[in-house]
Amino acid sequence: MSLAVAVVGGLHAAARTAAVDRLLADVPGSVVLHHDLSTAPAGTVTRTVRDRAGLVSGGQTPLVNDCACCALREDLVPELRRLAGTGDTRLAVVELWDSVEPKAMAEVIASGGLAVTSVITAVDPALVLPYLGNGDDLAEAGLAAAATDRRTVADTFARQLEYAPVLAVADSPEAGDEDHELLAQLHPTARRIPVGAETGARGPLARAALAGFDVEAAAAAQHPACALLPQEADGHGVSTLVWRRRRPFHPERLYAALEDLTCAAARSRGRFWLADKPDSLLHWDAAGGALCVESAGPWLAALPDAAWELVPPVRRAAAALDWHPEHGDRCNHLVFTSPALDREGLARLLESCLLTDAEYAAGRDSWRRLPPAFDTLLEV
Repeated sequence: MSLAVAVVGGLHAAARTAAVDRLLADVPGSVVLHHDLSTAPAGTVTRTVRDRAGLVSGGQTPLVNDCACCALREDLVPELRRLAGTGDTRLAVVELWDSVEPKAMAEVIASGGLAVTSVITAVDPALVLPYLGNGDDLAEAGLAAAATDRRTVADTFARQLEYAPVLAVADSPEAGDEDHELLAQLHPTARRIPVGAETGARGPLARAALAGFDVEAAAAAQHPACALLPQEADGHGVSTLVWRRRRPFHPERLYAALEDLTCAAARSRGRFWLADKPDSLLHWDAAGGALCVESAGPWLAALPDAAWELVPPVRRAAAALDWHPEHGDRCNHLVFTSPALDREGLARLLESCLLTDAEYAAGRDSWRRLPPAFDTLLEV
């Protein structure tokens, strides 16, 4: 019997536990592996393995380079291989500790030669907006995975949510239509499965856990150049604005508007270009009132033809679908999702940050001489 591995994560611990217990009950021959990183300050990570009847085994592994996540990586694959070697386990559910992100762990497991059959993020819909609005550092919440961990609750939760193709949705009496709509608009392509839905081996969560997962395709879907961003939507007081323009931003005007743009929505993301850096694809990632802007490498249009063969096919396909005769794949593609979104005001503010007709007509040599307002943010 080959071992299937399902990764279940999420900052909503009660929802995650409910999803994991559901899988244990519904899939015969399943076990749950969990690494508790809360013991990291004492220099160890605690591993438990349990099945439907209770605890099967436990152990501790020392920190690696003072990094709890590094220790998890070192211990997880050998333990999964041990389970695979016994031939007694059909499904190993890797229940991630609160702030561990599923992308990294799925890639570690796959690189160890094991079959990742699903990545599931467990969600309490009533907590989606509060967590997206929480700009606290993980360290302040006691959830940092290492002493150097500078992530926030909001950006960690957003990545956990958006990476997983399956969302296990907890039954939450406090959640209303707005909460469910926000979840749907943030990740419209995800399959949302109520944790209390039809149970048993043929239940939707059990089948999803064994359905199969493509680690490389999942990584490509997160890359700023070809990410599958949400579409326009409006319902139950929640809106998603998709803003696309071919003209570049004026660096100073956009920089001056960053605070207002970041606070305009619970979540915003996408790619954009600056007039003074026309060859750099820039990634926009905002949640919890904080914005991360970073370079994601060159636009394809900035590369010599010979270099295109080195680019993943999915990236070339995404560029071809969006190709412009003058600018190639250069564009602004930003998506804002939030309750009570001021769509018109937000669109006006974004438009005001673009080059004017006169600035645009002056050409790229002139654009490159514009003040480099983003150099500090990009650590250029």
